[in-house]
Amino acid sequence: MVQLARYVGPNGIVHTGRIQHGRVQDIPGDPGILDLLTGPDQLRRDLLVRAGKQQRLPLEQAVFAVPVQPRAMRDFLVFEAHIAGMKKNEPGDGGVPPQWYEAPAFLFMNPWSVVPTGADIPMPPGTRRLDFELEVAMIVEHTVRDVPLDEAHEHIAGFTILNDWSARDIQADEMRVGLGPAKGKDFANTLGPWITTPDELEPYREGDRYALEMSVAVNGEVVGTDNLRNMSWSFEEMLVHASRDAWVGAGDVLATGTASQGALSERWARAGGELVIPPLQVGDVVTMSVQGLGSIRNRIVETVSPDHRVPAARRTYGADRL
Repeated sequence: MVQLARYVGPNGIVHTGRIQHGRVQDIPGDPGILDLLTGPDQLRRDLLVRAGKQQRLPLEQAVFAVPVQPRAMRDFLVFEAHIAGMKKNEPGDGGVPPQWYEAPAFLFMNPWSVVPTGADIPMPPGTRRLDFELEVAMIVEHTVRDVPLDEAHEHIAGFTILNDWSARDIQADEMRVGLGPAKGKDFANTLGPWITTPDELEPYREGDRYALEMSVAVNGEVVGTDNLRNMSWSFEEMLVHASRDAWVGAGDVLATGTASQGALSERWARAGGELVIPPLQVGDVVTMSVQGLGSIRNRIVETVSPDHRVPAARRTYGADRL
């Protein structure tokens, strides 16, 4: 159908717009993106035809907002080469766990941490290994539960790019406890620049996958590439798994997890822990591009958090209970 965005207009108010011919065209009445997609067909067609009558802003001048505000975000792990690379520097035999192949694993993310393309990313306090994660996010169109595979495509609103920022040293310490990641990941997630509806990607379809080239660059230098066709589960299968005996809400995010070469940590793991590409530093600019979905760009800036800390745990049990 279209590419739909939320953007800041010249009046400082966030509008809904259509991306067309290199411009953001305002949509009359400023409907939310999900309201537009789920509304009556005739009304939607009428609004899209009239898009741009009031305002047409060149893409390079647009300041984008987050396209949706999800209530929940599930981050999957569907790229086999990424997990294979990450396991090479972990305890064990260095192979992909057999359990990974049984079902698409995911973790929950912090929806309050979502920021748009163009936003500055403050360096998290206490980290020396700031990293990125190149991902594609599916936006769920309806609130659903127990979705069968043959109906899953009916509930996909569209796709956008996700950068799941990660403080790897903090994350590593947290995961030794047996939970996590927590503070190593909850500080920022870039979502954008807009939502591309599934029909726009039909030219790239290969079976139940999309052959979309993906890349990530630091300060203009490409440091990782992959193709979305390499997902081990489709987006429809991700929704089936997420909704099994659980509600998945309209506007929620189901993300692929990191593409192969989509994170510095994978490169470090494949090099035996050597920092063959340095961790991100203040001033670095990370750009992610996915064919058919656009690009997102963020700059790392100085830490802004006061970094309040809690004391170490109180020891409350005797040795007989430990």
